[in-house]
Amino acid sequence: MTSYKIKCNAVHPLSPTALMVTGLEIHTQVAQKAQAEILTDAALRFLVALHRTFDATRQGLLAAREAAQARFDAGAPFDFPPETAHIRAEPSWHCAPPSPGLEDRRVEITGPTDRKMVINALNSGAKTFMADFEDASSPTFKAMIEGQVNLRDAICRQIDFELSGKQYKLSPNPAVLIVRPRGWHLDEPRVTVDKAPISGSLFDFGLFFYHNADELVKRGFGPYFYLPKMEHYLEARLWNDVFLFAQSYIGVPHNTIRATVLIETLPAAFQMEEILFELRNHSSGLNCGRWDYIFSFIKKRRADRNAILPDRKDVTMEVGFMSAYVRLLIQTCHKRKVAAIGGMSAQIPIKGDEKANEVAMNKVRADKLREVTNGHDGTWIAHPLINNIAREIFDQYMMGPNQYHVRREDVRIAASDLLDTKVSGRITSEGVRSNVSAVLAYGTAWLGGNGCIPLNHLMEDAATAEIARVQVWQWVRHGARDETGATITVEYIGKLIDAVAPEVRKAVSGLRDDHLIIVAKYIKDQVSRQWPTEFLTSDLMPYLAAADGVPARWQRSAL
Repeated sequence: MTSYKIKCNAVHPLSPTALMVTGLEIHTQVAQKAQAEILTDAALRFLVALHRTFDATRQGLLAAREAAQARFDAGAPFDFPPETAHIRAEPSWHCAPPSPGLEDRRVEITGPTDRKMVINALNSGAKTFMADFEDASSPTFKAMIEGQVNLRDAICRQIDFELSGKQYKLSPNPAVLIVRPRGWHLDEPRVTVDKAPISGSLFDFGLFFYHNADELVKRGFGPYFYLPKMEHYLEARLWNDVFLFAQSYIGVPHNTIRATVLIETLPAAFQMEEILFELRNHSSGLNCGRWDYIFSFIKKRRADRNAILPDRKDVTMEVGFMSAYVRLLIQTCHKRKVAAIGGMSAQIPIKGDEKANEVAMNKVRADKLREVTNGHDGTWIAHPLINNIAREIFDQYMMGPNQYHVRREDVRIAASDLLDTKVSGRITSEGVRSNVSAVLAYGTAWLGGNGCIPLNHLMEDAATAEIARVQVWQWVRHGARDETGATITVEYIGKLIDAVAPEVRKAVSGLRDDHLIIVAKYIKDQVSRQWPTEFLTSDLMPYLAAADGVPARWQRSAL
């Protein structure tokens, strides 16, 4: 039995309440209690204002992504934009100084926004907690709305609760909160404005900012964000415009917001300085979103036979294109006086097998040592028990709160370095099987409301599942062979899916057979296409929307 104590009311005091919100419709009845607290008329009016002001620009930028992909498919080279060479060459501009609580980010823990996770992450001992509405969450409406309640209550120190007789209480000095909204590509189909779905980005950002910005400022911090999946500096400009509008709307000073951008797409790697420049008055740095970056590397170079990669496990941070991307990111951030945050180790603690756990934790240690000695200012972890390992490494090698002084002036990265596909490894039948298993397990769990799952002692989220999905497609598309000499075909993958599905059903608890059937059919469709679809989460979202009672006419599908 869960008991909640919800007393905090962080609604902006000057905002009207009990107003009719013209043009907005909510198409689901789930989570009525949370809806009543979060989807107030005043908050919805703010969402309507965001949508009507910015959605046309968002749609134009998404169309620009499609046009760019068509150029890449036709052989256009990836390169640093010539029109912004002056921004990269100008040494005098810097980003905003760190806001309170963001000076030292040596360990950041990430996870979804359910109430128990929020308390455990904030109490973990990490410097910051990235509360994730994106890749670590399955965006059921209940999860999205109750997640907003949980974050509001955490900020107001009213989140303590009891579950099955156990008390969960926030510590006196919790981690600093950072929120990751969904990416620009994702809709929120359960809420429409003027008969169109609102942006998932604007929905998540808008509700969190509206309900909490004032309270965060009063408590000596501010509204801090992670921004995912951007592919162009104009998408960063859109976020900056949203920030300026939002701050003016509720009356907090401009430049109160801070945002860290995840560099997790191949096009963005060529525009790091431009992205920082667009957000310079709101920027708190860049992050190496390593798993999504590998996914994007494959997807953006989908027509290029020279970009075929071996088994997922062989694409490490030491391979050419990944090492170049990391070194360029650190150099760029420190040149502009902001944090360069490292990525996530996939390993998680292994219970009941001390030897296997030590092997896994040694991989984590090696990963964090590589990051801190490269010059990163912090790193990500996915499990509270890894905090001490990461913290010990960074405490030993990073004496101050950050390493902005590590300029990495030795680094010289050309476009060819960011495209270097020399990777030691091969495509194996076990690697193909592992990818199929990952997509089946994650996609099925996602449909059931779980956005991150442990699988074979690794943490799988949307990003790792996406690598697996597009790798399998890539191998089929280009007629790759496994180590036995067998050509990876549509038939090869189809038989493997049928063989692996029962194993996945046993390996991961709580999976539903009907969801497993949906995902198996989905993967078979993907590998038979000329091109893979853009995002698994976009493709499967209509199933979540339908489960929430949303009529099909309000849903967009890439399938």
